[in-house]
Amino acid sequence: MAETAGEEALKPGATIGILGGGQLGRMLANAAAELGFRTHIFCPDPDSPAFDVAAHATIADYDDEAALKAFAEAVDVVTYEFENIDVAAAELLAAHGKVRPGPRALAVAQDRLTEKDFLSQIGVPVGAYRPVASEAELAAALKEIGAPAILKTRRFGYDGKGQARIEAPEEAGEAFAAIGGAPAILEVLVPFAREVSVIGVRGLAGASAVYDVTENVHRHHILHTSSAPAAIAPQTAEAARQIAVSVMDALDYVGVIGVEFFVLGEGAGERLLVNEIAPRVHNSGHWTQDGCTCSQFQNHIRAVAGWPLGTTERHSDAVMTNLIGEETGQWAQLAGEAGACLHLYGKREMRPGRKMGHVTRLSPLRPAR
Repeated sequence: MAETAGEEALKPGATIGILGGGQLGRMLANAAAELGFRTHIFCPDPDSPAFDVAAHATIADYDDEAALKAFAEAVDVVTYEFENIDVAAAELLAAHGKVRPGPRALAVAQDRLTEKDFLSQIGVPVGAYRPVASEAELAAALKEIGAPAILKTRRFGYDGKGQARIEAPEEAGEAFAAIGGAPAILEVLVPFAREVSVIGVRGLAGASAVYDVTENVHRHHILHTSSAPAAIAPQTAEAARQIAVSVMDALDYVGVIGVEFFVLGEGAGERLLVNEIAPRVHNSGHWTQDGCTCSQFQNHIRAVAGWPLGTTERHSDAVMTNLIGEETGQWAQLAGEAGACLHLYGKREMRPGRKMGHVTRLSPLRPAR
């Protein structure tokens, strides 16, 4: 992490373009402002919460080539807050300027089959999987890896969307219909003991750093809490950190990445399987805003701007809780709670299942296991 700023480093006052105007874009824009940068948000939704904190905004579709070109010419570097942007748009932007992380990271992460193939090719452990393009292929895949299993669309799925659980082979047809017959991947249902994630960051010159492994709990397929540090063996945590670095190196990655894992077994018998990667700042890393000197958001800005990476050291134990839908109605109580750090996203419409904010509760560091 001794990387120093080089000739390509952006100077304070430069403009960082961000594709996507949601809460991640908002938090990236705030982090950029702390370092003296201006931001320009590109998003088709005029009510995007990131617009409230950015110097400039473009309201246009992600396939609007003229708007994308104008955007690229107006900024010094482009990054993105979510991975479901068409790779063609990222390549168009890259032809007109710098895009970090690069288009390859998008191409790998936004297709579940491509992602699993990539991870397998670089020696990262994953659960058994098979490609599925028809009911016949689904039946054959179930014979090979068995049930229960999860059928997932290859693209555009998140927070439990685009997937169906299969308990027995006779449910295959119903599951395939449930995902609309889209190109899919069948994944074995992993009997995990816990879910954890690693937030890593890699700079322009190849230096990398990782935050402490975080333990995650989901409700209704949406992240509920992230706790740092995870209650796993030290050797398991180190293995997770090394896997994150190997993924970043293989992608020649620049910026922050989230790597999600299943932990199987307990104690000395623990082992890891990678569930998925996210080429962006990640919900399970929100605790770093309050639990670390340098958050995932600031480190992402540092990386894409060519600056030295900040420390990933944790100064407190932390538990981040997402505030979903009407849970933001507790804002007054949370704002008055000792040790609680409240973050609201400024979204104009409250909907069930929508992430409206989060709260991170800090406590003194406890001894390592």
